[in-house]
Amino acid sequence: MTTGVDERRALDAALTGPIAQCLADRPVVVFGGGATNPGVLRRIARCTKDTVHGVPDVPIEVFDRLAHEVNRPDSRTDGDALAQRLALFKKPPRWLMAAELVETSKLWGRIAARIEPEWAETLAGHLVKRSYSEPHWEKKQGAVMAYEKVSLYGIPIVVARKVNYGRIDPELSRELFIRHALVEGDWTTHHQFFHDNRALLDEVEDLEHRARRRDILVDDETLFDFYDRRLPADVVSARHFDSWWKQTRTTRPDLLTFDRAMLVNEAAGDVSEQDYPDFWHQGDLRLRLTYQFEPGTDADGVTVHIPLPVLGQVGGDGFDWQVPGLRQDLVTALIRSLPKPVRRNFVPVPDHAKAALERMVPYDGSLLDALGRELRRLVGVVVPPDAWQPDQVPNHLRITFRVVDEQDVPLGEGKDLAALKQRLKPAVQATLSAVAEDVTRSGLTAWTLDALPSAVERRRGGYVVTGYPALVDEGESVAVRVFETEAEQRRSMAAGTRRLLLLNLPSAAKFLQGRLSNEAKLALSRNPHRNVLDLLDDCAGCAVDKLVADHGGPAWDAAGFERLHETVRAGLVDTVVDVVAKVQQILAAAYGVERRLAGTSNLALVPALTDVRTQLSGLVYRGFVTATGYRRLPDLVRYLRAVEHRLDKLPGNLARDREWMGKVETVQEEYRDLLATVPPDGPPGDALGEIRWMIEELRVSYFAQTIRTAHPVSDTRIYRAMDQIAP
Repeated sequence: MTTGVDERRALDAALTGPIAQCLADRPVVVFGGGATNPGVLRRIARCTKDTVHGVPDVPIEVFDRLAHEVNRPDSRTDGDALAQRLALFKKPPRWLMAAELVETSKLWGRIAARIEPEWAETLAGHLVKRSYSEPHWEKKQGAVMAYEKVSLYGIPIVVARKVNYGRIDPELSRELFIRHALVEGDWTTHHQFFHDNRALLDEVEDLEHRARRRDILVDDETLFDFYDRRLPADVVSARHFDSWWKQTRTTRPDLLTFDRAMLVNEAAGDVSEQDYPDFWHQGDLRLRLTYQFEPGTDADGVTVHIPLPVLGQVGGDGFDWQVPGLRQDLVTALIRSLPKPVRRNFVPVPDHAKAALERMVPYDGSLLDALGRELRRLVGVVVPPDAWQPDQVPNHLRITFRVVDEQDVPLGEGKDLAALKQRLKPAVQATLSAVAEDVTRSGLTAWTLDALPSAVERRRGGYVVTGYPALVDEGESVAVRVFETEAEQRRSMAAGTRRLLLLNLPSAAKFLQGRLSNEAKLALSRNPHRNVLDLLDDCAGCAVDKLVADHGGPAWDAAGFERLHETVRAGLVDTVVDVVAKVQQILAAAYGVERRLAGTSNLALVPALTDVRTQLSGLVYRGFVTATGYRRLPDLVRYLRAVEHRLDKLPGNLARDREWMGKVETVQEEYRDLLATVPPDGPPGDALGEIRWMIEELRVSYFAQTIRTAHPVSDTRIYRAMDQIAP
C-alpha cells in the first residue's frame, strides 16, 4: 500500500476499506511522504500481522500502476512524467510503482517507489501470464528442460527461467526423453540393458564401416518405436524411468534389451562379420585390423596395425588379396583398370569378376597371377602382366599399414609396406638393439665371443620379437648388430667375417706389391681405385670370400672361427695371386676399350659409344673385385671382349645395333624398377644379382654372337626370372 496523504481522514478511509483486508496477511511498505510519518506507520501497522517496511510488498489492487524500466520510451510512465519533487526522479529505478496517476497535458505518476519484480509474481500470481520455449533434453539434469517467461500486463517479469518441462507437457517430454536418452544414448546411467544396447549398436555400426554401407543398421524411428511400445506414458524423465524400471525389471528383465536381428535391415542380410575379420594372421603373427568409412582420407578402408618390434617379420605376401568382404570389389576394380582393348573382353566386368573369384584359391600366389589365370580360362584371353594397373584401384581397396609403438601411438603409415619399412628402419634397428642389448658389441678386432646365436627371441609388448645377430664391417673394427631378417643377417655376416679375418691376417697386398713384374704393375696401375695398394686390398677381400665359401661359410663360435682363420691364412697368398692375375686381364681389356672409345669421333656412333661407357662403368669400378666375386671374374674378360667385337662391327651395323640397344635398355629399365620395389628383406641378393649377369649375357648374345654365352639367354627368360621374385 502506498500513501502520501497528509489528511488523517483519507488515511482512515483507506485503512478501513478493502485495502485493509489485503494488509492483514502480508507486510507493507509505505511510499511517498507517509513512509517517513510515524503516525501513518503506526496506524497501518495495526492492520497488519507484520512489520511496516521502508520498501514495500504492495496491495494487489494497485499492480496496474507498475512501471518497468522507467527510462525507456515504452514505459507507461517515464522519467519526465514523474513528479520532479520525488527522490526517484534523479535516480530512476528499473522497476517502480506509482500510487496515483494524474493526467493533465500528460500522464503523471505520483507517490512512487522502487519495487522488485518478484513481489508482483508472488502477490499477483493470478494476473501473470506464463509462456514456455525451447524444450530440450539435458543430460546432466536427466530431464527435459524449457525456458519460462512470466509477464504482468505485458511487462516481462521473468525473461528466461529454466524449468522442468515434464509437468508442463508430459507427452513431448516423454518423446524427447526416449529420443535423446534411450535412442541417441545421451544419458549417464547404471542400467545394464542400456549399456548392452549401446554395445550392440556399436557392433552393427562397425559392421557398416567395414562393409562401407549405410543401410545395415535400422533407423532411429525403429529404435524409438521399440521403446515407445514398452514405456508407460508417465515416464517423462530419468527419475521417472528409474522408479518404473526398478519395479519392472524384477519380472521382465529383458523387456528393453535389443536383439541383434532387430537392428539389422533385411536388405543387409548377406553381410557377414566373417568377411571382415578383426585380425590378420601371418605365420605366428596376429595383427589387429580396423576399418574406416571416410572417403577422401588416407586411411580410408582397411588398416593393419603392426607393432614396431615385429615390423621386420611382416612380409608383403597375402595383403594383395584384401579381406574377403572387399575382395570382389578389388577384383572388379583391377579388371576395370585394364586398357580398353583388353578390358572389353571381360564385359560385364562385375559378372566376370565374380566368376573368376569363385574359382580362385585365396592366398595361392599373388592375386594378379591368379586373376589373370582364371580370366584366361573363362574367355581364352591372356592378360599381359604389365597391363594391370594396381595404382588405379580406389584408395579404400588398398590396405593401409600403420606401425605403432608399445603404447599404440602411430609412428608411420602408408600403402607401401616396403617403403614404410625403409622409412622406419632406424627405429626398428634401435628397438631390436634394445631388445637384444646383451648380444650387441662394438669395436671388436678379434673374436672375443663364446658364440654368436643365429637368432634371438624376446617377448616385447605381447609379441615374440625375433632378431638375427651378425658381424658388421665398420672399417677398422667389427661390431655385432641385430637385424630384422635372415637375408640382412647373411649379407652382413659375410662382410663382417671378411673384415675380422683381414684384421687378424698378415697383409697379402703389401706382400705382393713388392713382387709384381713391371708388366703387372703397369696393367694394375690403370685401375679405378685410389692406388695399386687399394686395388690389392680389394683382391685380398675377394680371395678371403672365396676361401670362406670353400670352408663352408662364416663361423658362429670361437672354435669355428679359429679353424676358419687357419684355413684362410694357409691359402690366402696363393688365392690373392690367382685373383690378381685375373684382375690384370680385366684391366688390360678395359684399358683397350677405353682407348678405342677415346679415339672415335664419328657423331653417328655417339649413342652406341655412350651405352658402352655406361656398361664399362658398371663392370669396372672401385671395389669391383670383391663385389663381382671370384667365380665371376673370368666372365668380365668375356664381356669386355664382346664390347670390342661390338665396336669392330658398329660402323657398318648401326641399325641393328640401335635395335639391340633398345631391347637391352627396356630390360634394364624393368630391372631397375624391380630393384626399386623389392624390399631389403625380400628375395636373396643372389637372385637379383643373377638377373644382373643375365643382362650382360644378353648383350653378348646380341652384339657378339660369335662369343659364346655362359648359358641360354633371352629377354623372355630374363622377364620370367624377374616375375618370379617380383613382390
